[in-house]
Amino acid sequence: MTNHKDQQNINFLHLHRMGIDTHQEPIIYMRQDCYVCRAEGFDAQSRINVSTDTNSIIATVNMVTTDILSHQEVGLSESAWRLLNAKEGEKARFSHAKPADSMSNVRGKIYGTPFTHRTASDIVNDIAHGAYSDIQLASFVTSCAGSRLTTPEIIALTEAMVACGSKLDWGSQQVMDKHCVGGLPGNRTTPIVVAIVAASGLVMPKTSSRAITSPAGTADTMETLTPVNLSLETMRSVVEKEGGCIAWGGSVSLSPADDILIRVEKALDLDSEGQLVASVISKKIAAGSTDVLIDIPIGVTAKVRSMNYGRKLSKQLVKTGDALGIRVKTMFSDGQQPVGHGVGPSLEARDILQVLNNHHHGPQDLRDRATTIAGEILEMGKVAPAGEGKRLAEHKIKTGEAWRKFQAICEAQGGLKEPPKAEHQHSVTASKAGIVSYINNRVIAKLAKLAGAPAAPAAGLDFHIKLGDKVEPGTPLFTIHSEAPGELQYAIDFLTDHPGAISIEEESI
Repeated sequence: MTNHKDQQNINFLHLHRMGIDTHQEPIIYMRQDCYVCRAEGFDAQSRINVSTDTNSIIATVNMVTTDILSHQEVGLSESAWRLLNAKEGEKARFSHAKPADSMSNVRGKIYGTPFTHRTASDIVNDIAHGAYSDIQLASFVTSCAGSRLTTPEIIALTEAMVACGSKLDWGSQQVMDKHCVGGLPGNRTTPIVVAIVAASGLVMPKTSSRAITSPAGTADTMETLTPVNLSLETMRSVVEKEGGCIAWGGSVSLSPADDILIRVEKALDLDSEGQLVASVISKKIAAGSTDVLIDIPIGVTAKVRSMNYGRKLSKQLVKTGDALGIRVKTMFSDGQQPVGHGVGPSLEARDILQVLNNHHHGPQDLRDRATTIAGEILEMGKVAPAGEGKRLAEHKIKTGEAWRKFQAICEAQGGLKEPPKAEHQHSVTASKAGIVSYINNRVIAKLAKLAGAPAAPAAGLDFHIKLGDKVEPGTPLFTIHSEAPGELQYAIDFLTDHPGAISIEEESI
């Protein structure tokens, strides 16, 4: 008979890095006929504990039926490898993971039982600790979809998301922040706003995201100009010296459950008003913010498609922020078309530099949006009287104060550099005369991604027109930028199959 100690001595396999990207879901690959699999009774999609001498994670099993792995090996996806901090050939032991008891609360919600503070906390903690498979995560996201969450449920989920992560403290009574609900390509106001606000004497440590489904996130764009993968110590040093920073939020553990949920929400393409509110507010509280301005663009191809939904979302954001002790103010903006000229990290960075340098080719709409947002924040921070914030924000750009502050922040983060330029370009022109009447934000975003953005930082689109512009046959509409000829062709082929990205109407006589 094999005793427990003997079983432990044989219940191990050697770790092998498979080089497979499963995004944030940790996956292990185990031979169906290996002795550990047979002894433990693992099946495909089993949730199991994987433990080395120093670390432990919960992962999902995928079965291997060929000789790609030996009987003594187990393969790890990139996510599993990173989370386990694994070493090639290291020994690991395996056991069935304890079932996530909080799934009963998810099932209850599906059948109409509302979340409480306790059940929300149990669910979020299990999610943050990796106890939910992607199938279980999808069930939770679906249970919250649409308008299924009440205000008390949203507040409970937000509190739970904050509690399961770290919270930054900047040693200041007032810490300013901003967020845009999204859906507009090129809407890269954050770096300009941070420069203006910090130049005005307020504290604004901005943690920003990388792109998930868009052609660029603020972190992607800023990374073409300066390092953004900052440690907490470096962030503190930059903020203490300059009053602001623009860093990648993934470098610090802020609301980790939210990062997991966002991935599943995007895959399902489900909009949840409550999850959006909990996501935004939890991240702002975790970032140590006290005063937050949230921009809600409204447009038929933006994330928020109607003013009614925008007002409802605004009310939930303000209520939830108030319940959790931060001041939230919202504003509505035009979401009918891309902002600025560039769509994609490097092209958006170029627009930012042009605005800050008062360049005559700089996009006026980006400048106007940034100064409007910054002006509201200056008024919230009491450095500008009511109604005078935008004027002060414009003054900071005109005098060069915002540009000098931006340079100083970038130097403190590791240095300011020139954004790269794409080698391959293709101009798209108008096929007829008329007025530009419609631009599909979603098609434009997809086109920029097919061109290579954001993985290829210089890729994207450079716009030459706006809604209401008069064009003639052959007038340039936009230019596709790519770092590789194959990606340029992908974008051109997509545009050929989707000619409705931009509509031109004949002028009425």
